[in-house]
Amino acid sequence: MKQDLNLIAELREDQGKGASRRLRREGKVPAIIYGGGRPPRMLAFDHNRVIQQLEHESFFSSILTIKVGDKNQAAIVKDIQRHPAKNRIMHMDFQRIVDDEKIRMKVPIHYLNADTSIGVKKNGGSVSQLITDIEVSCLPKDLPEYFEVDIAELDLNQMLHLSDIKLPAGVEIPELAHGPEHDHAIVSIHVIKAVSVEDDVEDAADAESAAAAVPVGDADGDSDKT
Repeated sequence: MKQDLNLIAELREDQGKGASRRLRREGKVPAIIYGGGRPPRMLAFDHNRVIQQLEHESFFSSILTIKVGDKNQAAIVKDIQRHPAKNRIMHMDFQRIVDDEKIRMKVPIHYLNADTSIGVKKNGGSVSQLITDIEVSCLPKDLPEYFEVDIAELDLNQMLHLSDIKLPAGVEIPELAHGPEHDHAIVSIHVIKAVSVEDDVEDAADAESAAAAVPVGDADGDSDKT
């Protein structure tokens, strides 16, 4: 079920680092919106509201509605700058959406039946998710919220690739247009090799013995001759 991904914005005319710092002190997030054949506009959002919306995975892969006064603008997130140490959003970039223009977005992949897959349940393997999202190209109306990939039949030493993702009508994976060598693996099942403590001790002892057997000077490529 899709979330109600609305953000209420206010227009701002002030620019620069000083203006952005003032907005952050007021509990707001400075932002910019561009594209759609129109000039960029400076915006500001309520920080707490943004944090709430960021909890939804679909926020990053959905068409958002930005409300400014009595006007609505469809947009997608292009960039989010976060504070390196605090749970604080420093700046956001949005791109306007035009209905008849294709967009590129990263869409998350949900892997189904990992615990009950043949390679895990019957043969003791472990699932390795090599890719958790993938960039797609489509019209805004065709943008999927996520992809579901069922790995119930995947066995040991098997993997699925980008071309195994079932795409809705109108959705493409641009990476696949570059040739078969770009059909990257997305998930695999393999056996985890267990290493015992005894093996670690023996390997360390062997390494120690080998080091002790090296004559003085060999490390420099010149043994000591007297």
